[in-house]
Amino acid sequence: MTLNKSEVIALDSQYHAGVYGRLKICLVKGDGCRVWDSEGNEYLDCLAGIAVNNVGHCHPKVTEAICRQARTLMHCSNLYYIEPQARLAEKLVSLLPRPIERIFFCNSGTESVEAAMKLIRRASGKPGIIAAHNSFHGRTFGSLAVTGQEKYRKPFEPLVPGARFVPFGDIDSLTSAIDEEVGGIILEPIQGEGGIRTSTEDYLRAVREVCDDKGLYLAFDEVQTGMGRTGNFLACQSYGVIPDIVSMAKGLGGGFPIGAMAARSDVMAAFHPSDHASTFGGNPLACAAALAALNVLTEEGLMENARTLGAWALDQIREMQRRHPDLIEDVRGRGLMLGIEMASEDLAKKVFDHCMKERILVNRTAGKVIRLVPPLLIERQDLAKALHVVEEPLN
Repeated sequence: MTLNKSEVIALDSQYHAGVYGRLKICLVKGDGCRVWDSEGNEYLDCLAGIAVNNVGHCHPKVTEAICRQARTLMHCSNLYYIEPQARLAEKLVSLLPRPIERIFFCNSGTESVEAAMKLIRRASGKPGIIAAHNSFHGRTFGSLAVTGQEKYRKPFEPLVPGARFVPFGDIDSLTSAIDEEVGGIILEPIQGEGGIRTSTEDYLRAVREVCDDKGLYLAFDEVQTGMGRTGNFLACQSYGVIPDIVSMAKGLGGGFPIGAMAARSDVMAAFHPSDHASTFGGNPLACAAALAALNVLTEEGLMENARTLGAWALDQIREMQRRHPDLIEDVRGRGLMLGIEMASEDLAKKVFDHCMKERILVNRTAGKVIRLVPPLLIERQDLAKALHVVEEPLN
């Protein structure tokens, strides 16, 4: 028997940990760019599970791959060779910039960052990692240690030692923070939870040059920016800068949980057998889903859509800002990763509430930034509708 919304909320309130500030809707179905709640209401999804459903909800090719694999083999240990895992690794490497060509599979973005941090320490022999203020890399003790937002860090200190923070985009501060204890740098090419704060090509190139000069390892956290989100497979490819290590997850599995840490062969070689592992990482079911999702991404033109439609949307939002210069402070983004910074948190909440009323799913991050990260298959008329709804409370 299907539960109604009130019954679901009652069960959740009684038994769940209560760590989420949930909205009063219960989603039960998804298809493409749309989802439906338990009361039959339809929503245009411009959040995509927070940049997860890049190929849309329940894409038939991903769904079929999951069903087919589930009938065959869902899980086996990494003590054995796994064909879907090997095929996924091959496909993933074909999309990554050279010389990144080795993959470690895990289950989430946080785990992929943890793996990257361990690899930096193992390869460098040094404990220090430089990260950016306002960054977000995860919630476990390692990934939280390099997350540059005190509201997430403070309640759980002391964290893993060795992290030091510098202003995002300030190469002089970054260079000054380097000493003999530092083994690497971790950055998001675009800060997602930090409010869609973009890098410049000059900054990322300068970071790459500093790492080369100082013998440091450069890791990019592409958990949110990757899988075609910015119009290239990885955001760093949009900037023309190649890291030594990259963390991925979110959109990788087409909605199914999977993460990956990739690195240059010579860097990954620092990991010895048993240095790192994951019971569920790279399981057959997750790999089948991810392989199907990557095929959809590359064969159905979704990265091109993210690039061209995202550029159009950014122009539309800038026009919106010109119409409301006192209400919109800034417009940022690349591809279909867009942020609209409102003049105040109250205004951002007003816009968010109006979007929910009109059944447009967005979210509010960094206090006053409206974030839009829709499925990459969204069409112009749907995105135009969402932007119109965003603007309505400003008129």
